[in-house]
Amino acid sequence: MSDAPSDRPDVDVDVAVVGAGLAGLTAARELRRGGRTPRVLEASDRVGGRVTSDVLPGGFVLDRGFQVLFPAYPAYRRHLGRGGPRLVRLPPSAVLRDGRGPVETVGDPLRDPAVRRRVLRLDALPPLDLLRLGRLAAEVVLLPPAVLLSGPDEPAHAFLRRRGFSDAAVERFFVPFFGGVFLERDLRTSARQLRYVLRMLLLGGVARPAGGMRRIGEALAEGLDVRLATPVARLVPGGGEGGVRVEFEDGGHVTARDVVVATPPPEAARLTGAAVPPMRPGGTYLAFDAPAAAARDPRLMLGDGDPVGDATWLSASDATLAPPGRALLSVTVLPEADPAPEPPDDDRDAALEARVRATLRSWFGPDADAWPRLALHRIAQAQTDQPPGMAGLLASVRTPLAHVWLASEATRGSSIQAAMEAGEQAAAAILGDAAVLGRPRGA
Repeated sequence: MSDAPSDRPDVDVDVAVVGAGLAGLTAARELRRGGRTPRVLEASDRVGGRVTSDVLPGGFVLDRGFQVLFPAYPAYRRHLGRGGPRLVRLPPSAVLRDGRGPVETVGDPLRDPAVRRRVLRLDALPPLDLLRLGRLAAEVVLLPPAVLLSGPDEPAHAFLRRRGFSDAAVERFFVPFFGGVFLERDLRTSARQLRYVLRMLLLGGVARPAGGMRRIGEALAEGLDVRLATPVARLVPGGGEGGVRVEFEDGGHVTARDVVVATPPPEAARLTGAAVPPMRPGGTYLAFDAPAAAARDPRLMLGDGDPVGDATWLSASDATLAPPGRALLSVTVLPEADPAPEPPDDDRDAALEARVRATLRSWFGPDADAWPRLALHRIAQAQTDQPPGMAGLLASVRTPLAHVWLASEATRGSSIQAAMEAGEQAAAAILGDAAVLGRPRGA
């Protein structure tokens, strides 16, 4: 190791981490564990990046988009498996409300009695498809992540067809469920990603931190030196003896021995000049305030995508998300169901809300028309594109700037696992930790 910052008068900060999302916070934790002294610089007023929540004056807690956690993620278990936020487990099943067949519950028959009672009479998953799904489930559980995320690749929809799944299984089960995960209904995402997500789902189920997704970032940030409302304008290598000058938008600056850029890919490209994967459009998310009695089922409800992709009574699993006597309903609209009009339309929000309410009215009756809308969020860029062979699109942890490293979904892919992996990899590059640098994706 080189001299400590206190022995280098031209260096103000040991390691500057730009961005307090999950990647940046994980990088800072690993750097601190390795004996370095990181300072995290965050442009916004909170930690967590896109994995965050807003607390409304009336007592509702809204995440930025519909988000869940797969507790089996190895990186999450390494950092927050013990001592992390309390998790609320979600049902291992979903309710199909796509109008193409009967309303029915699909999922894990071993853990959900509602599935078990009708498992051999499902319209969306006929018996032969259940056998195919069982065979696929056994494979993804037995194979290590490195195998699932390597080898020949193809679009997820082609993989499912090749495995023999029927039109009903693909269109009524895989498309609505995994389409919500990947924010698309054509399932052109890499089959490797589908297999990996299925493995995480089977090994650990689905959960959310009690009190909202913000709890993940808050837990990662404990004990770290985090400076909020500190947007970085540019990075200038050579600001000190081998250091990097970090210039802030307010005109101030610090000089750091090393810099980790842990921002969304477009901002990372601007700061570092690194080539990053293209981004995929995000979804639109609406939240509604309903009487508590309306939230009778905590299961995910899968729609036909026109316009509702899925909806969930979040407060049915976590009562802390809504004030007493009220319920919180989250609705996801995928990008293709909410295209930006040309020219821009001032009534776009109202038109989309009217279409969503029509679906909710068909599900819950006329009372849905009276539920106040709490929020409508459009997320312009939610994930990196993850086509077959996506590993070839990923950026290196090294950037074109000396002593500047990348910790971003641009280097590992888009998920909570990938973000935390990216932080680990950037820290390992600085610390010279060959074991972590050699760890395969998803492990």
